This record gives sequence, C-alpha cells and structure tokens, in this order.
Amino acid sequence: QPQLVESGGGLVQPGGSLRLSCTTTGFRLTYYTVGWFRQAPGKEREWVSCISPSGSETNYADTVKGRFTISRDSAMNTMYLQMNSLKPEDTATYYCATDAYTVCSHIAGLAPSDYEYWGQGTQVTVSS
Repeated sequence: QPQLVESGGGLVQPGGSLRLSCTTTGFRLTYYTVGWFRQAPGKEREWVSCISPSGSETNYADTVKGRFTISRDSAMNTMYLQMNSLKPEDTATYYCATDAYTVCSHIAGLAPSDYEYWGQGTQVTVSS
C-alpha cells in the first residue's frame, strides 16, 4: 500500500510563499494522478489541484489559480505544490493523494472520493 508523506508546511506571513512536497516509498508516484487537497478546522476537505501522470494536464481550484503551481519530479518520485501570494484563508492542513484509476481534468480528480491513498497532511498557517 502506498505511503504518501507531505512536507514543507509552516508559518508564513500574508504574501509569502511555501513549497509543499509529496513523496512516497515503495511506490512509483510517476504513473498516477496526484491531487492536493486542504482542510481548515470545521470545514470540509477542499480540492486544490491535480496533475496527470505525464504532467501535461494540471488543474486548479479558482481560489488558488494564478498563485499555486503543481509540478512533479519523476526522477525524485516527488510532487510539489508551489504556493505564492499566500492569504490567511489559505490556512489549512494540506494533503496529497493518489489513486491508480483517477484522472486529472476539469471534470475529474476533483473530489476526495476520487483518491484512495492519502498522506497525513502538513499544516500551513498564513498569519502576520
């Protein structure tokens, strides 16, 4: 069973940047769609972005479009979420997820139910 591990979270001031990483052990993340989600206290888990296995297809929630960039480094078996111009409302626990069958498009790979394997999450706090 794939083990996903997120890292890179922390405390940042509004307008700042963070880069989250998602990696695995014993599993080639390269072959599968990967999604990023976030969940703030008292709120439902929210889709943020996804990327196709080849990296040619990416998709973003409107709330982060133009500020966040998803990418993958196949050689390192790692996915990234570059987050710029962070706002207090971006504060949440961020999760990466993957699944052997889901795809990333404007109508797919957008729901938590599309993904079977999840990491434990990394906390992002945007505050002055």
